Amino acid sequence: MITNFNTNKVYIAKGMTSEKYVDATGCLLGTLHNQKVHWDFLPQTTSPLHIWARDYMPVQVSKNKFVRFNYSPDYLKDNPKYKPDTSAILSELKVKVIDSDIIIDGGNVISCGNKVIMTDKIFRENPHYDHNGLIDTLGQLLEAEIVLIPEDYYDEYGHADGMVRYMGEGRVLLNNYCDFDKALRKKLLAALSPHFDITELHYGTHTDMSWAYLNFLHVGYHIFIPMMNEKLGEMAFRQIADAFPQCKCHPVYHCESFVREGGALNCSTWNILVDLPEEEENSHELPKTV
Repeated sequence: MITNFNTNKVYIAKGMTSEKYVDATGCLLGTLHNQKVHWDFLPQTTSPLHIWARDYMPVQVSKNKFVRFNYSPDYLKDNPKYKPDTSAILSELKVKVIDSDIIIDGGNVISCGNKVIMTDKIFRENPHYDHNGLIDTLGQLLEAEIVLIPEDYYDEYGHADGMVRYMGEGRVLLNNYCDFDKALRKKLLAALSPHFDITELHYGTHTDMSWAYLNFLHVGYHIFIPMMNEKLGEMAFRQIADAFPQCKCHPVYHCESFVREGGALNCSTWNILVDLPEEEENSHELPKTV
């Protein structure tokens, strides 16, 4: 499966340029531009309600294989206005997909090459499948072994991308559960250790926003880490940079506006592998910060 190390282009929703998010978005796009990382806006996403691009966009399995899962999460049951027209988006991007009726958000898919990490929330959201049948079908669609971890019940979204990230070569980075939820940490280590070598973040404390540092954008050999106005940020940045010595890590400031809405930089982006002409350059005007 395509991993973040393989990707070379980032898409964001146009709604991210709204006044509410413009400082963080300006910092992100400016940093992408400075690092010569190609980016573009997703079409049909001018609404500021459509900023969580990761969840409703398809999962890239190989260069020309994309799987679009059913974006019908329980937390949006009474809020359909948060769902963009993905068919219209994909049509403009000329991306062909394999459609699946399985309900999964993109934020709950952590590609690790020949393995994919997901939380066991998939069972609650897909009661029309028996457990073994669901795992088998997902494995066939994603061409990978499915590794399940227990969901964090304090996270209403049940996504894996705030819990664990792939470091390459059979290694994963686990969020700082050792600081605040040792029972969940024990379960996560039990689920992951048969498959991966594990590095853990450890801050000695936690805040309402500390989960968000792990929700960084990883594209190619660049990592863009969300930064908030708290002392924990510097410690988190150093530990993530140490965990990825092969990558260049970049701070993205003013991310409180995203985090208060329940997501961070992985949530608000969609990065994939595409053919890029060497001479292609970003031509978009960067949004002005307020």
